[in-house]
Amino acid sequence: MGAGKCVVRLGPAERDAALDTMASRELDVVVVGGGVVGAGIALDAATRGLDVGLVEARDFASGTSSRSSKLIHGGLRYLEQLNFDLVREALQERALLLQRIAPHLVRPVPFLFPLTHFGWERPYVGAGVLLYDTLGFASGQTRGVPGHRHLSRRRALRLAPALKKSAFTGAVQYWDAQVDDARYVMMLLRTAATYGAHVASRSQVVGFLREGERVTGVRVRDLESGEELDVRARQVVNATGVWTDDIQELVGGRGQIHVRASKGIHLLVPRDRIHSRTGLILRTEKSVLFVIPWGRHWIIGTTDTEWTLTKAHPAASRADIDYLLDHVNAVLSVPLTRDDVEGVYAGLRPLLSGESDETSKLSREHVVAHPVPGLVMIAGGKYTTYRVMAKDAVDAVVHGLDQRVPPSCTDRITLAGGEGYQALWNSRHRLAYDSGLHVARIEHLLQRYGSLIDEVLALIEADPSLGKPLHGADDYLRAEIVYAATHEGARHLNDVLTRRTHISIETFHRGVAVAQEAAELLAGPLGWDDDQVKREVEYYTKRIEAERLSQEQDTDQEADAIRLGAPEIVAPASSS
Repeated sequence: MGAGKCVVRLGPAERDAALDTMASRELDVVVVGGGVVGAGIALDAATRGLDVGLVEARDFASGTSSRSSKLIHGGLRYLEQLNFDLVREALQERALLLQRIAPHLVRPVPFLFPLTHFGWERPYVGAGVLLYDTLGFASGQTRGVPGHRHLSRRRALRLAPALKKSAFTGAVQYWDAQVDDARYVMMLLRTAATYGAHVASRSQVVGFLREGERVTGVRVRDLESGEELDVRARQVVNATGVWTDDIQELVGGRGQIHVRASKGIHLLVPRDRIHSRTGLILRTEKSVLFVIPWGRHWIIGTTDTEWTLTKAHPAASRADIDYLLDHVNAVLSVPLTRDDVEGVYAGLRPLLSGESDETSKLSREHVVAHPVPGLVMIAGGKYTTYRVMAKDAVDAVVHGLDQRVPPSCTDRITLAGGEGYQALWNSRHRLAYDSGLHVARIEHLLQRYGSLIDEVLALIEADPSLGKPLHGADDYLRAEIVYAATHEGARHLNDVLTRRTHISIETFHRGVAVAQEAAELLAGPLGWDDDQVKREVEYYTKRIEAERLSQEQDTDQEADAIRLGAPEIVAPASSS
C-alpha cells in the first residue's frame, strides 16, 4: 500500500455500497470468484486503473483458497518432472511475497527431508535441493530464505527427536515459506478495494447477460436478501477454480477449459505430539507428505485422490485420515492416533484435465481462454503463482478492451498491513506496553494483521472487554471476532470460526465451545437478533457434527452423503 493510503474496510455497509455501485453502471471488468486468483485479478485490474467488480457466491476464500497446505513454495517435486520453468516462476513469486508483497503474512519455514537409502540418495536429493536453491535466486532479488544443508542422522535427530532412528540414514534440511491462506485472500481483497474495486460475498452469478454472441455482464443473486441485479461489464472473468465447468455451462456450449477436482485432506495435531524444531517432508508412493509447523499445532498433509462428488464441501473419510496417519507414523518413534487429531480439513485442487488419468500427474500450470467475446476464463495453477495467473488474466481482459491500459504493477504493491511491518515488529515490546497486552498477543496480532493492528487495538481501547481471549480458544482475542465482521467481510459465524480465524481446526471441540460467545460478539456489527444468533450457533454445530460423522465413514460416497446432511446458513442455488 502506498504510504498514507487509508485501507478500506469491508463491513456490511461497504458490501451494500459495492452491490449498489455494480448495479448502477457499466464496469470495465467483473470477476466471478473470490478465491486467491479472483482476488488477485481484482487487485491487478484495479491497480491498472480499470473499474472492477468482484462477486463470490459463498464466503471469500471458502473453496480451495482456505483449504490448502498453506505453503508458498516452488514445488520441489516438480523438479523430478523436469518442470524447471514452473519451479523457477514459483520461487521468484515466493521471494516477492516474502520480501515485498506480504512480509506480515508469508514467512520462512524449515523442512527436513529424511534420507532412507545409503549411497545414491544423498547426492540425488542434494542435487535437487541445490537446484531448487539456485532457481530461487530471482532477477536482482535474494531468495528470502536460508540455503539447504546436509545433516548426519545424529544432527537430524537433534533437530527432530521425534524421528524413529531406524527409519532414516541422514537428512537434508531446506527452507520454503508458509502463509495463512484465507487471511492472505482477505488482505488481497481489502487492498483491491482500497484501489477502487467493488467486492461482495454471498452474491451468486445465476446467468450471463448477452448481446448476440457477446457476454456483456452477469446476473447476480444477493443470497442475503434474495434480490437479483444485473452487473454490466465490458469483460467478465471466470475465476471459479473447481467450479469453472459449472460457470461455463451457464454460458452454454462446450467450454475450452476442463477442470478436474483432486481432493487433498489435512490433519491438525497439537505441537507437543511431535517433538521437532523443523517441518518434515516425506516421500510417499504417489507424492510427498508434509508435516508443517503451524503455531501451537502441526499440519499433516496431503492426499491426492480424484473427487467427483459435491464441490462445496468435500468430505474427508476414515480412509483419508488413516492414510496420513499411517505414512507419518512410519517415521515417528511415538506414533500418532486418531485421538491426537484436533482438526481435519478437505479441499479440492482445480487441475487441468486431459494430460493423464492420475490426478497427481495432472498439470498445475494455468491456462487462460477467451471462449466467447466478452468472457475470459482462467483455471489451473497453484496458490503460490496466483499473481502471475492474475496478470495473465487481466492481460487477456485488456486485449478485449478497446483502449490502452498500463501493464501489471502488482509485483511492486505491498498488501494491506504489509507497509512498515518490520518496524512495527521491532517495536512490539513498546506496543505491548502501550496497549496493556502481553507481547505474545502483540506478536500474534502482528502476524495476522500487520500494520492494521492499530484497527484491532482501537476496538479494544473502545471496549476493554474485547481485549480478553475467547473462552475455549484462547489463542484469539474477542476483538478479532468483531473485527472480522466490521473490517473483513465476514457475514456468518462459520466465516469467522473457519476462515477469519482457524478455531474450527485448531481446537478439539472444533469451535463448538466458542460458538455462542462468538455469535453474540457478531450480533452487534451484523445486526442480528436473538433468533439469528441461535440459528447461527445451530447451523455451525450441525456442520461440525456432520463433519465428525463423515470422518468415521470408509468411503467418499458415504462421507459425502453425511456431510451434506448439514444445511448451509445461506445456500447458493446449486451446490453441485
